[in-house]
Amino acid sequence: MIDRSHDLPLAKQAKALGISRSSVYSLPRPVSAADLAIMRRMDELHLDYPFAGSRMLRDLLALEGIKTGRLHVATLMKRIAIEAIYRKPNTSKPMPGHKIYPYLLRNLPVTKPDQVWATDITYVPMAHGFVYLVAVIDWFSRRVLSHRVSITMEAGFCIEALQEALAKHGKPEIFNSDQGSQFTSAEFTSVLLKSGIAISMDGKGSWRDNVFIERLWRSVKWEEVYLRAYDTVSEARTSIGSYLCFYNSGRPHSSLDRQTPDQAYFNRPSLAAAA
Repeated sequence: MIDRSHDLPLAKQAKALGISRSSVYSLPRPVSAADLAIMRRMDELHLDYPFAGSRMLRDLLALEGIKTGRLHVATLMKRIAIEAIYRKPNTSKPMPGHKIYPYLLRNLPVTKPDQVWATDITYVPMAHGFVYLVAVIDWFSRRVLSHRVSITMEAGFCIEALQEALAKHGKPEIFNSDQGSQFTSAEFTSVLLKSGIAISMDGKGSWRDNVFIERLWRSVKWEEVYLRAYDTVSEARTSIGSYLCFYNSGRPHSSLDRQTPDQAYFNRPSLAAAA
């Protein structure tokens, strides 16, 4: 994203990418090996118990002999971008300048590719550290349209993934995300608004509002990430990219009548008629 050898000043590059200037100069703080192990296990437990908050995760870890406090668990949950998934009152206020859009997909029949796209971020553990993965998927076909791997959760890599998907595949009617600061930022939403795309956002803490991308994360984690121990960010980026190519072209889905996402996305006439 940031090219330090480019003639354009770093501050202007950061502004164009929608990331803070300070993050260009900062390096991620090291995380202890003990915390990395806890974070990895918390990530696995979250897939099995998405409703578990910091207290339950603390207790589940304790049953496995991992002793840690609830507040520390809560801190690590924020670091790996997970939260207990259940409906709760939306009493929090968005960040200044961040608008929350209504959820548009409830009871909406999704009958064709490019009707609805969705995005999300997930945590990816490595042998010594971690990265974040963002993906844009087509809701109808489950096809991954673009993705990016980043060492931070700044909005820039999410914007890059969105712009790539738009450049390669045109535009959807509706774009759905959660209420994360990356997706509610003016830099991100302005890309959608300028393209005339309706913006939809999940209810706070409701995984069912973006269920298909949650299912993607489960596949990515159990079929790729947890089987590896990436030594470098570039290795993680390459290996995850290879898996997502397989996911699109070689992994049939029962919900798609055993078709792959590529087949469901590109074979539009037959699926539209079947729907």
